[in-house]
Amino acid sequence: MAKIILFNKPYGVLSQFTPEGRWRGLKDYLPIPGVYAAGRLDADSEGLLILTDDGALQKRIADPRHKLAKSYWVQVEGEADAAALAQLRQGVDLGDFVTRPAKAGRIEEPAGLWPRNPPIRFRQAIPTSWLELSIREGKNRQVRRMTAKVGYPTLRLIRHAVGEWNLNGLLPGEWKQLDV
Repeated sequence: MAKIILFNKPYGVLSQFTPEGRWRGLKDYLPIPGVYAAGRLDADSEGLLILTDDGALQKRIADPRHKLAKSYWVQVEGEADAAALAQLRQGVDLGDFVTRPAKAGRIEEPAGLWPRNPPIRFRQAIPTSWLELSIREGKNRQVRRMTAKVGYPTLRLIRHAVGEWNLNGLLPGEWKQLDV
């Protein structure tokens, strides 16, 4: 029976057990030996990180060929418009590759969202807005690069779901184990 750990990774934590420099590691939160991250989430991103002790399952979750959707709440600088959302839905040329089409839409700030520590930078004269973005790939800093390319830099990035798994009320630093 494989273990699956759903972990709400806080800001400033790496997707590895060993800390590096100013970033903390998973060992500060997960006292479970023998599990490994299925995919990565940058230290400055928050949200769902899946860990497992099953190597084949780990590979299947992380591999873009299996087309497992990864869904994000993205707070961006500015009021994202219809043209930007259309670009995200068509695929964005990032120079080194063109993204696959994403599901993208404006949303209200997600209900029950925890404050980020440290808080994002706010500019009095520049509003922010929230997007929900779902992609089926996951190249380095892809969501941040996509929103910047369409004119709306990411201020806060939270992965809330991967495939059928989601945060479902887990607060930052909390985790739950599923046996499959």
